[in-house]
Amino acid sequence: MVGTMGEYERIREVFAEVEPDEPLTAREIRELLAEHGETVESAHRVATILGRRARHGDVEVIREQPYRYRVDEH
Repeated sequence: MVGTMGEYERIREVFAEVEPDEPLTAREIRELLAEHGETVESAHRVATILGRRARHGDVEVIREQPYRYRVDEH
């Protein structure tokens, strides 16, 4: 399970492993994490984690319907 302290770091690690070509929705990110043995309680939680990191410039939020996220893997 993705722990509170390392939630973003684990998402970032999975993105670095997979290197998705396109921004992903929170639901797609949750599914991607599950494929790598990580669980997050909901797509809403993923969106919350990434939205907070976007304030620091670590995540790009593409404000479409649905929102999509691009994670800085470095």
